[in-house]
Amino acid sequence: MTKSYSLDLRRRVARFVEAGHSCHEAARHFEVSVAFVVRLMAAYRATGSLAPKPEGGWRYSKLDPHRAFLLQRVAEKDDITMPQLAAELLTLGTKITPASISHWFRRQGYRFKKTRTAKPAVW
Repeated sequence: MTKSYSLDLRRRVARFVEAGHSCHEAARHFEVSVAFVVRLMAAYRATGSLAPKPEGGWRYSKLDPHRAFLLQRVAEKDDITMPQLAAELLTLGTKITPASISHWFRRQGYRFKKTRTAKPAVW
């Protein structure tokens, strides 16, 4: 993962551009990309801050609104498969892959382990 430029460098670049130099000159002078300088100055003019934007964080899952439904279906039918859940969600208007449902369950802290008493699949 990349690291943000220091606040000190950001201040020096902003002062250089505010002193009348172009973004291209600032990029050459401080040995950074032109895109960085352009974005920095746009954000500085819009917000007045030179601080970098936060990185990472929580991402929204389209399965979160269906949490109660998913947990209820697994409680009702403990041997339901992810493709079956995906098909049921599709009838509710949410198109999602079975793997995504599996990832969502793991992120929520649920683990489904096969037991020795489980019946073998008949093909």
